[in-house]
Amino acid sequence: MATEDKNRATAAAILPLVGGPANVASVAHCMTRLRLGLHDRSLVDDEALKALPAVMGVVEDDTYQIVLGPGTVARVTPEFEQLVEEGRETAPAASPAPAPGPGAAPATAEELAAQGAAIRAERKAKNATPFKLFLRRIANIFVPLIPALIGCGIIAGLNGLLVNLEWLPAVTPALAAMASGFMALIAVFVGYNTAKEFGGTPILGGAVAAIIVFPGVANIDAFGQTLSPGQGGVLGALGAAVLAVYVEKWCRRWVPEALDVLVTPTLTVLVSGLVTIFGLMYVAGEVSSAIGTFANWLLSNGGAGAGFVLGGLFLPLVMLGLHQALIPIHTTLIEQQGYTVLLPILAMAGAGQVGAAVAVYFRLPRNESIRRTIKSALPAGLLGVGEPLIYGVSLPLGRPFVTACVGGAFGGGFVGLFNQLGDTVGSTAIGPSGWALFPLLDGNHGLGSTIAIYGGGLLVGYVAGFLATYFFGFGKELLAEFNVSREPSPSTVAATGGTPPAPAPAGGPDHPDSGPDPAKAPAGV
Repeated sequence: MATEDKNRATAAAILPLVGGPANVASVAHCMTRLRLGLHDRSLVDDEALKALPAVMGVVEDDTYQIVLGPGTVARVTPEFEQLVEEGRETAPAASPAPAPGPGAAPATAEELAAQGAAIRAERKAKNATPFKLFLRRIANIFVPLIPALIGCGIIAGLNGLLVNLEWLPAVTPALAAMASGFMALIAVFVGYNTAKEFGGTPILGGAVAAIIVFPGVANIDAFGQTLSPGQGGVLGALGAAVLAVYVEKWCRRWVPEALDVLVTPTLTVLVSGLVTIFGLMYVAGEVSSAIGTFANWLLSNGGAGAGFVLGGLFLPLVMLGLHQALIPIHTTLIEQQGYTVLLPILAMAGAGQVGAAVAVYFRLPRNESIRRTIKSALPAGLLGVGEPLIYGVSLPLGRPFVTACVGGAFGGGFVGLFNQLGDTVGSTAIGPSGWALFPLLDGNHGLGSTIAIYGGGLLVGYVAGFLATYFFGFGKELLAEFNVSREPSPSTVAATGGTPPAPAPAGGPDHPDSGPDPAKAPAGV
């Protein structure tokens, strides 16, 4: 099947399972997820969605998010949007799958994922505080920038390699321009997205933020010092655009409608621009410098301990969807130093999750349903897409989620230790983790040393997560509940076009021949 046909087939399979075109209010995507705004959440068939071969999992937050993986989501989304437009008026809505009966033990992957969805909903309700909602808005500003950060980061790494090897000297200046152009103007994009997210006119936010990178600010003195282009970076751009939104909204309330088209943009840029030049650039510059200084000091003086804590706490941030709020800090470090020293440490959390998932696979030899889920989600986990394993396996099981955090802590401690010893390991861009981070690695002691340290951290995370989960991740009750054979649900079989497996032999779950035939069972998440 051609790639285009495959992507369209994936979109066509997803659409009826989310209630059809009439139920889709909005469509967007980030690095790995198709994000849908839905009119009626009850029309979604979660089990059938998770059974689709292309779907790695689902996450319910402020939008309904279907994890498709990097690359795939960018190709499926336009096909999905086209199908929505073509069939919005006539497409039928899908009926939801029946929920598992009360009192049934959640021993299959489908029931485990349903339990994970319930946990997500509960977490979402508990964590919908104003502060955390604000952090999510900040994340929404930076997430659309990640593809450009990744592309430019990889080009920067390639250019550095060619320069060190003294290859293609005529090409490296062009690669340097490609890698640096976006970073030189990133403040403008941040300002544009900030105004859009906070309800202002995006282009006005971009116009005010552009002041920060304009070379002419080098002729201006503020707070007794001469400003420099880019001073304050993305933090200054964010603050300037937020201010522009508030000025614009004030103008919309008080400026007569006949003068609005002239007065409002002028006052917005003028007032916000003056405050940016004679206040925000200096303050944001000091804050940005403090962030870089603190990060370097932390890893230089307590790298092992800091890495242990950061690597161990990152999975809970991912679980709550708040990990993307760290993007401004990563971006600030990349602006200042050329790479962020935090991302390789935080990426170790994914290694702990992978190790924990492998341990669950071996600890539940009779539960083919959960084992299929792990096998199909593990490749994505190795590439840094951890949500399918988190929400489909470790979090609903409970204790394996904690032991996965332990694995991440040991991996983070390993990388942090080398930072403390003087071998800095950083990433030239943000977004990927796991194996996908290798092309973006950079450091102060050569690429070979940097790759070796990061790879060693992954290995430590895998092993620590596996051992902690294998020996401490299951109590007797948990093993008795989950280490049994279960048939997949009828809705899963129907959704995948398969046939129900033969019923278990009379020998019961402990009989060596009991359980469904893996060859006939539908694919997992």
